[in-house]
Amino acid sequence: MITCVVEYTIDPAKIADFERFARRWLDLVGRHGGTHHGYFLPGEGASDRALALFSFPSLAAYERYRTLFGVDPEFVAADRIRDDSGCVLRYERTFMRPLLPDSPAGGVG
Repeated sequence: MITCVVEYTIDPAKIADFERFARRWLDLVGRHGGTHHGYFLPGEGASDRALALFSFPSLAAYERYRTLFGVDPEFVAADRIRDDSGCVLRYERTFMRPLLPDSPAGGVG
């Protein structure tokens, strides 16, 4: 399993737009082979950071999902929310592997 962690810098004045953008991706990831673990929005403290975590069974599965960006009309519409509203100022993706209680030592669980 591979987990994508997306760190967003968002416009705090456009949190409603960001939530609308996030809800679209919650659905799309699940329908295209991934498991979305949710978006984590500002609650207290810094108000311009948000996180998203979602997993795919493998990096290859994630790469198949990525081929839909800019092509699939639903993906384009979801990104249009971000682009048209300006709710996301920048973002950075990191790929991680989980170490879970039942994972084999040194392996990917």
